[in-house]
Amino acid sequence: MSNSPLEHIRHSLAHLLGAAVLELYPSSKLAIGPAIDDGFYYDIDVQGVISDNDLPKIEKKMQEILKTWKTFEGREVSATEAKEIFPDNPYKQEIINELSEKGEKITLYTSGNFTDLCRGGHVENAKDIKPNAFKLSRVAGAYWRGDEKNPQLTRIYGLAFATKDELQKHLAMLEEAKKRDHRILAQQLDLFSQHSIAPGAIFWHPKGMILWKELEKFIRNKNDEYGYGEVSTPIMVKKELYETSGHWDHYREDGFWFDVSKETYVLKPMNCPEATLIYSNTLRSYRDLPIRLSEPTGKLHRNELKGVLGGLFRVRQFTQDDAHVFCRPDQIDEEVSSLLKYTKEVYETFGLPISFRFATKPDKAMGDSALWQKAEESLESVLNKLNIKYEIKPKDGAFYGPKIDIHAKDSIGREHQVATIQLDFQMPERFKLEYHDTEDGVQRPVMIHRAIFGSFERFLGVLIEHYAGAFPIWLSPVQVSILPISEKQNEWADKVYAELKSEGIRVEINKNNETLGKKIRAAEMQKIPYLLVIGDKEIEAESVAVRKRSDGDLGPMKIDKFLEKIKDEIISKS
Repeated sequence: MSNSPLEHIRHSLAHLLGAAVLELYPSSKLAIGPAIDDGFYYDIDVQGVISDNDLPKIEKKMQEILKTWKTFEGREVSATEAKEIFPDNPYKQEIINELSEKGEKITLYTSGNFTDLCRGGHVENAKDIKPNAFKLSRVAGAYWRGDEKNPQLTRIYGLAFATKDELQKHLAMLEEAKKRDHRILAQQLDLFSQHSIAPGAIFWHPKGMILWKELEKFIRNKNDEYGYGEVSTPIMVKKELYETSGHWDHYREDGFWFDVSKETYVLKPMNCPEATLIYSNTLRSYRDLPIRLSEPTGKLHRNELKGVLGGLFRVRQFTQDDAHVFCRPDQIDEEVSSLLKYTKEVYETFGLPISFRFATKPDKAMGDSALWQKAEESLESVLNKLNIKYEIKPKDGAFYGPKIDIHAKDSIGREHQVATIQLDFQMPERFKLEYHDTEDGVQRPVMIHRAIFGSFERFLGVLIEHYAGAFPIWLSPVQVSILPISEKQNEWADKVYAELKSEGIRVEINKNNETLGKKIRAAEMQKIPYLLVIGDKEIEAESVAVRKRSDGDLGPMKIDKFLEKIKDEIISKS
């Protein structure tokens, strides 16, 4: 979040929520309460249970307290004084100790009778918070500091906007989002399922695999167009590879690893260290660069907490459409520019407008600061040269390099973080990657990491909700459903089916003993793009009556004309 007036409203409301909970549940202990993208939350150690049914009561108390608040008064205090304010709160005590150890200032903010430990960033006047522009939305569980070993807290979420109208628009969007929930649509359209035997993993059904394969074909063709060579690397390697890359120190707790014959092996959480081995397997010259290696179907594993797993958006096993470019420093501009062009073309195909975030060096960065500065300057230079508008995300880069994150806006206005382009001077250094220059001296290449979809799973989740399951024809698991009115038309329906099938069209026939109305409704529930109705008139004219998902009845059409039409739409990805 940016340090904006709206963020100040949301941050102030987190304080208001904390104050209301303490009045209603006096023995509770407040943990942390930040502003987030659409509102705020507070993590609270509650004695007893708070459920969604309690939210109206808490919201009413917030409204009452708000009338008594005027400003937020901040003051800097010593660690000793801060601890005296929160004597029985282990969460605040832990934060105070950390701030003290780091030598950072400790500040308290007070409004009304409520005081909280806080860095600041509030409204100047409590009147800036509109009573009808916020709403408590849900209750969830959350571990303290996101660690399953720590106590589980109650997280109360709230929505907050500058005006009532903005809040109402957001609530309407959330209602529409419920209808588009990819988990519900997946069940309706028979795309995938999940089972407790494999938490965070997806069981893809035949129709879901058609979507997957079409995306795979699409991204492979795009990779060919942009000069990538496809590779495949092992799913399990010894931990030494990740110790060299630096991932072992940063990802060990988030990975799956085990011992075999007194050696530790890792299910790979990312592809990049293995890509370096392919690069270093051959002596490289400056003439060979850039070398572009793609691994679009590499399976990765990360040990996400059970509490955050959800459908396709947060999984433990996933497939990244990964690629790595090894280039000379003088080739950075051209390669990053090409990747930005590539990304724009992909998202235009799906009707997803994109925006850009430039993420800089994080606190727990690896490597030389001078290399970091060089990498950041290189990425920002490309963005500026291309006149691309971007938002800066301070300290949000990967631990080995800065990055450009790409966000896609779906059809109901939600933003999803999808693609990423990362510039890396560190890993070539750690793996001693080399190429020979014009004087036969040895130089280090630059490594660019990129994923265009992000992951197949997450991207498919975005697409299912973006299209509400009504996929464009080139992606649709079933492109045509043939509906004979009765048994008398089955023979002609079979001939039509065979002709479409031979032309590569994904087609099915509904020969169930049902009325035509029921057959049409069943096909519409499956969101099939084209329905071909066959009655006696169609047999006589050797045609079909065409019904299109978005346009309704198109009238009778000869098979060859229909094939010409549908194939044009598939090829053009319209």
